[in-house]
Amino acid sequence: MESQRNILLIGLLFVSFLLWQQWQTDNAPQVAAPQTQVQSNISAEPSSDVPEADGNLSAPVVASTNLINVTTDQLVLKINPLGGDIVYAALVKHKTEIDKNDPFILLEQSSDFNYIAQSGLIGRDGIDSSTKGRAQFTTTSSDFTLDDGQDSLTVPLTLVTDTGVSYTKVFTFTRGQFDVGVDYKVNNTSDKSLQLQMYGQIKQTIKPTEGSMMMPTYRGAAFSTSDVRYEKYDFEDMADKNLDQSTLGGWAAMLQHYFVSAWIPPATDANTIFSSVTAGGYANIGFRGAIYDVAPGSEQSISAQFYVGPKDQTRLSAISETLNLVVDYGFLWWLAVPIYKLLMFFQSLVTNWGIAIILITLTVRGLLYPLTKAQYTSMAKMRNLQPKLTEMKERFGDDRQKMGQAMMELYKKEKVNPMGGCLPILLQMPIFIALYWVLLESYELRHAPFMLWINDLSVQDPYYVLPLLMGASMFLMQKMQPVAPTMDPMQVKMMQWMPVIFTVFFLWFPAGLVLYWLVGNIVAITQQKIIYAGLEKKGLK
Repeated sequence: MESQRNILLIGLLFVSFLLWQQWQTDNAPQVAAPQTQVQSNISAEPSSDVPEADGNLSAPVVASTNLINVTTDQLVLKINPLGGDIVYAALVKHKTEIDKNDPFILLEQSSDFNYIAQSGLIGRDGIDSSTKGRAQFTTTSSDFTLDDGQDSLTVPLTLVTDTGVSYTKVFTFTRGQFDVGVDYKVNNTSDKSLQLQMYGQIKQTIKPTEGSMMMPTYRGAAFSTSDVRYEKYDFEDMADKNLDQSTLGGWAAMLQHYFVSAWIPPATDANTIFSSVTAGGYANIGFRGAIYDVAPGSEQSISAQFYVGPKDQTRLSAISETLNLVVDYGFLWWLAVPIYKLLMFFQSLVTNWGIAIILITLTVRGLLYPLTKAQYTSMAKMRNLQPKLTEMKERFGDDRQKMGQAMMELYKKEKVNPMGGCLPILLQMPIFIALYWVLLESYELRHAPFMLWINDLSVQDPYYVLPLLMGASMFLMQKMQPVAPTMDPMQVKMMQWMPVIFTVFFLWFPAGLVLYWLVGNIVAITQQKIIYAGLEKKGLK
């Protein structure tokens, strides 16, 4: 198999991959234009979205403007005392842009976009329902701060009903963490039993998938149950059919590039994962928890966890064994995971993501070297057999059966594998795609600098230097490979254009990925020179 045909093969696979990506983008849900707008940053909620125990939604509610401010070492949150919803969340150590100090805002409520985390108590005696509306809590302060030296911070919201039952909704924050404990403490001082059920849901204005043809990223919902470890449920799916899945444990989340918010109910409780789309173009996904009976004169705690932060696989795995799957590496996840771990290991040694990418490139190329050597040896042997193959073609003419038999005998006699030149190419393509997803999905590379003008490996090279160098290296590789005398002229022209085509594709790729491909080409050129020198000594060209 000629090397030129191998490059055509990898080009075909690569273009097919891009076309598949574009198909995903084209089939993403379209924007549902909001029909109702709020008039200020925090104002009346535009739709009803409190789930009842039967799955129905309650009447509209009105939000409060007296928000509770919470500041920790990782988060800045705003909590609405009406319902105790988290209506704003900014990540202190994650900036909106690399050259600005503004914290990245994940949850917010504004005139044209809502993305908030709601929770409450429903059921027969719930304090959040279609008849009672949302619970109106009170608190001792409107500002809470995790001070230096404090390991944790609690924010209590209280409500006492006419029957004397007290409810305390406690938010617990831990230093260095992005997960928030949400705990309802119920003190039933009445003379009758209470039946309560906690719910938590994430509400977001429906938006299309982010990214372009080259960099499609997912924005939408996902969930996990005891039967389904991880499944995306995009806005279009939610519009077609509401989720209603019973499970032990589980979680419900909203995903976007690098960041996630998720409700995680107790793993030992029987929960229901649900979704809905409400008027105004809003999507909800969440859980309804187990039903608790609180006897007269007793106390009960009903809790869940809420995560709002980066897609940090270590942190997410500590909360739920499947929550780390929101870092979606696609169908090659089994290959991407070890690549990610190896990349993290190299980065821990050199503390530079660009150098870590170079090291992982050298590692991959080194592991593939025996196959690469076999590839070039096979191609050289195939070129030496060209005169005999041409003579066979003239002898057998159109008799393909005899021609095939004769070719197989010749290959066996000369110990040549006609597919030997394809295997390394086919092995490199999955590695490339897996690394593509690692660089695209791993939040650690967001705003990760390399050197000189490359200050963010997760976005394209601003001056296109790396893509142009990659194209030049590919052109040099092509020139180093001998052209078979029987090579079709049209195929030769296609080969000449291949570096140009790849260069154009790579202009919009993350700089980290282009760096991987460039270094890989440089290593391949070095390996080619070494291998060709050895082949010439053996009389193979």
